[in-house]
Amino acid sequence: MPVASDVEEPTTDADAAGEGLPINEVFYSLQGEGTLAGVPSVFVRTSGCNLRCWFCDSYHTSWEPTGAWRDVDSILEEVRSHEQANHVVLTGGEPLIHEESVELLERLDEEGYHATIETNGTIYRDAPIDLASISPKLASSTPTPERDPKGEGEWEEKHEQNRIDMDALSQMVDAYETQLKFVVTDESDLPEITDLVDRVREATATTVADDDVLLMPEGMTREQLDGTRSEVAELAMEYGYRYTPRLHVDLWNDAPGT
Repeated sequence: MPVASDVEEPTTDADAAGEGLPINEVFYSLQGEGTLAGVPSVFVRTSGCNLRCWFCDSYHTSWEPTGAWRDVDSILEEVRSHEQANHVVLTGGEPLIHEESVELLERLDEEGYHATIETNGTIYRDAPIDLASISPKLASSTPTPERDPKGEGEWEEKHEQNRIDMDALSQMVDAYETQLKFVVTDESDLPEITDLVDRVREATATTVADDDVLLMPEGMTREQLDGTRSEVAELAMEYGYRYTPRLHVDLWNDAPGT
């Protein structure tokens, strides 16, 4: 089982640091991206990541990971408190760097929740996952020194080497209902996307339809999306892939807990 190394552990305010899962936040909102956009969902955001996208929209789970270690029972209790929702999204950071994510997914399955996992596709784990929302990281995500939000550039080589793991990615596509969700910065990303989709199709027994390939505009604020939304929609039509909005940004801009 591929498990990433060199993961920065988040700071904690729990006495039993390292037990359970490092949780950055749990909140109730609408799924903003992908095929389930608009579905009321409880989001469980873990802290810690094995990659460092320069445009990461959850900075405090990756570049400066923070959170409190919580046991699975307490997480489930908070999920249950949102009685309107039967969808749960386990996100991050990269939630699959944590072995305890499997236990949480198993418990959610036992209680009848639909579970989506938001992952970069570099780690495979055997767990009850209803939808694997895989966002493979393109070359345009690499934190070059001029794009590094911390201005240090020490993650450039590590990110570039680890951003695609075809073994883990193809195993996940074959195991779960999957959507491949690509963050698009501009048209120059499309050749890499089409090449990667072709590689996934060659490596898997599962049929990966164009409808399973989602293009999502890069941007963490309405203003940023205003500069990318139309172009990415046009690219989706040109290539026959699906366009996905960032509904939570359209509705609430960059407010936390959305």
